[in-house]
Amino acid sequence: MSSVAVLTPESFAEHRSGIKDQEMTGGVPEDEAYIPTYLEAFPPLPENKGAPGDKSGEPAGAWGSKIRPIKASVITQVFNVPLEERRYKDNSQFGDGGEEAKVCLDIMQRTGAHIELSLAKDQGLSIMVTGKLDSVMKARKEIVSRLQTQASATVAVPKEHHRFVIGKNGEKLQELELKTATKIAIPRPDDPSLNIRITGTKEGIEKARHEILLISAEQDKRAVERLSLEKVFHPFIAGAYNRLVQELCQETGARVSIPPPSLHKDEIVITGEKEAVALAISRIRAIYDEKKRKTTTISVEVKKSQHKYIVGPKGNSLHEIMETTGVSVEMPPLDSCSETIILRGEPDKLGPALTQVYAKAKSVMVVEVTAPAWLHRFIIGKKGQNIGRITQQLPKVHIEFTDGEERISLEGPTEEVEQAQVQIQDIIRDLLVRMDYTDVNIDQRFHRHLIGKNGANINRIKEQYKVSVWIPQEPDRSGLVRIEGDPKGVQLARRELMEMAQRMENERTKDLIVEQKFHRAIIGQKGEKIKEVRDKFPEVMINFPDPAQKSDIVQLRGPKNEVEKCAKFLAKLIADLMENSFSLSIPIFKQFHKNIIGKGGANIKKIREETTTKIDLPTENSNSEMIVITGRKNHCEAARDRILAIQRELANIKESDVTIPAKLHNSLIGSKGCLVRAVMEDCGGVHIHFPSEGSGSDRVTVRGPAGEVERAKRQLLQLAEEKQVNNFTAELQAKPEYHKFLIGKGGVNIRGVRDRTGARIIFPSPDEPEQELITIIGREEAVRLAQKELETLVKNLDDVVEDSMVVETRHHRYFVCRRGQVLRELAEEYGGVAVSFPRTGTHSDRITLKGAKDCVEAAKRRIQEIIEDLEAQVSVEVAVPQRYHRAVMGPKGVRIQQITRDYEVQVKFPERDDNNTAVKERRRGLRRGSHFTLFKMQIALSVKQTEIE
Repeated sequence: MSSVAVLTPESFAEHRSGIKDQEMTGGVPEDEAYIPTYLEAFPPLPENKGAPGDKSGEPAGAWGSKIRPIKASVITQVFNVPLEERRYKDNSQFGDGGEEAKVCLDIMQRTGAHIELSLAKDQGLSIMVTGKLDSVMKARKEIVSRLQTQASATVAVPKEHHRFVIGKNGEKLQELELKTATKIAIPRPDDPSLNIRITGTKEGIEKARHEILLISAEQDKRAVERLSLEKVFHPFIAGAYNRLVQELCQETGARVSIPPPSLHKDEIVITGEKEAVALAISRIRAIYDEKKRKTTTISVEVKKSQHKYIVGPKGNSLHEIMETTGVSVEMPPLDSCSETIILRGEPDKLGPALTQVYAKAKSVMVVEVTAPAWLHRFIIGKKGQNIGRITQQLPKVHIEFTDGEERISLEGPTEEVEQAQVQIQDIIRDLLVRMDYTDVNIDQRFHRHLIGKNGANINRIKEQYKVSVWIPQEPDRSGLVRIEGDPKGVQLARRELMEMAQRMENERTKDLIVEQKFHRAIIGQKGEKIKEVRDKFPEVMINFPDPAQKSDIVQLRGPKNEVEKCAKFLAKLIADLMENSFSLSIPIFKQFHKNIIGKGGANIKKIREETTTKIDLPTENSNSEMIVITGRKNHCEAARDRILAIQRELANIKESDVTIPAKLHNSLIGSKGCLVRAVMEDCGGVHIHFPSEGSGSDRVTVRGPAGEVERAKRQLLQLAEEKQVNNFTAELQAKPEYHKFLIGKGGVNIRGVRDRTGARIIFPSPDEPEQELITIIGREEAVRLAQKELETLVKNLDDVVEDSMVVETRHHRYFVCRRGQVLRELAEEYGGVAVSFPRTGTHSDRITLKGAKDCVEAAKRRIQEIIEDLEAQVSVEVAVPQRYHRAVMGPKGVRIQQITRDYEVQVKFPERDDNNTAVKERRRGLRRGSHFTLFKMQIALSVKQTEIE
């Protein structure tokens, strides 16, 4: 079904008057954009109920009324943005990739309107917007605000008229902004300012200002008169630079509003006092009548491209002609194809005015110079040097290069343009003599190899042959490579590029599967090892995947034979790495690590060198006892045996095997090793080693102190028997802070539960995710009994109580110093009990304990023990010359640390700048005893030894 768009006289008049300021193609104004229903468009035929021969009256039904024309819901607007008002004037960026195109695409997506851009001959922007009226108006407003340079102006309107400009719910203001494509800012009600600020294009500001003044005039209580005078005589009423109308306003006191030239409206509005308005009207009519009687017109044809020079910046040239000759020059609209200019004035003044029009039209000329497109950048010169030299000499000349076209446009004063044309033609002739170019078609998949790493290959060719090489970007999907420069260099560069492409045609690619963990070892530190491989096979490109890709594919590319040789070399290298990547972990008691390392690392260095292995020990701050050995399997085993031998020499370490069926190994180890770890912790930290899975061996190795080894063996056998006879497991949830209290000091609490029930209770290790899960293993009745007993304990812990006790203020500092370390230890050991000391300065000796009842009682007992210990401490002083202090301390304090451990004392040395020679010793326990005597003897012995050394 097709629709017919009817342009009614009313809408045409409204269009011509500029209220909508739009060019309509098959469209109507907003108030007429009405879509009828089917019955309205096609009403039923009238029924003829009269007798034959009766004269029918008026036709019945809808057919008797005037048929409302069907209006199209889609309209088209065309408007122009002059060059001087374009926001983006760089024509080299015009098109799909330009900023203007991107802005229009964004506006199309946001408004739903369709936008087409084109560039006029005068470099102005022609924009066509199609869509529904509302979408077109919104799109136009955004286009003007984003593609056209914005200006601002203010118009003074009485405060009481502001609300009429805004309209009900702001509708009038929104309509005005859409119609004029401007932004109108009205002062807040509490702002005394009368000025309304308008932001937008010059044309839009003029329209908006006129409309606002009309609204104000309508609301003004003073007289308002509207004169309908032909638009062509408005310039005579306004005068040159609007001076005449300004003088008229000053003399009469009336306000005269003349529509701007862009608004095709005949109505002039005069507001003010009645007498002033009447005087102004009479003066305006006198001017109108005089000019209508005396003036005549002549028409001239001037090229459209020259019109802008006649108008001048901001219409100044037209005002200048009006001022000097009194003649009005009527220009056709910018979006019109007409080249006819009408001059209106008194007959004797038309000649001089016409002379000025022609002079201004010819004051600027446009010339095009032909030059191959590839030569443009050489004409411009490096960093624009050539063109910059011309524009400095001839600053009024505008030179424009168009991408992809073999022309250069020059615009400016005639004499200067001719000089610039000669200079550019000389540059072109010179370049054509000494420059050449050629295009080479090379498969796009080879382009990155032609460029090389960081542009190494292509930069070398450019420098060697003094040429420029242009390789298309990947998105262009073009294989055309252009070479420009000296004719001889162009041919040599072309030959080398073709040879490189031919070689790459004969290349092959091979993928090696290499586990990612070996990539770093192959590359080496700072790429040293892979550099050696690349030096050995210079024609082969070796590409490793990005570490983030988690890929095992290493790609080789190059000549077939070289790729095969390189692949074999890398395969052998990888095999050696795999053979040397065997890893072995052995548990060694922490206290023996220093002896294994040896003085200055001598022991461990010797083992590493003799076994050619890599041995990693845990850091001093780590709680781990595992030593990791990496290398060949037989070498790792040799290193392990030597380290274990050192441990056996240092302590009474026994190693024994116990036979347990292999099928029970997994159940004895437990989930994430929890069961076997519990046995090791219970038996003094012995190490239990199960054979690797799938080996079929029944032998389990236990290593540690002799007594603990036997105990661990008995527990393992007991567990194995339980697993075979009756294996039952239960789980219990308890807060992690309760675990230490449930275990008790030295495991006393949990050992009691175990002895009473016969069940094994396993607590989670710190690295396990389920920190609240306690596992109970054993016979069903034993497990149930242990579970019930633990649940009772946990329930008691959940019952929070608050208690207090007295602690003398002199002891408070001991508990809260070191950031409350003692309090943290109490909380960890006694189920998270919270101990609160009074604030400093309150002089209170009462502390508060909050937590589970049993935990609170246990914590109170522990605090009392600490207090008794503190009160039992005494101090003695030993005189040691200051020069021996450092020797007594030993390297890194190792000697004094050994003394404090042996005699359970705390030692304090005076400050270095203190002349005091006394070394103070404080001991917990008895006030007198052999410890002090031994301590003094040890200090004296250290001093004596230092003197001897």
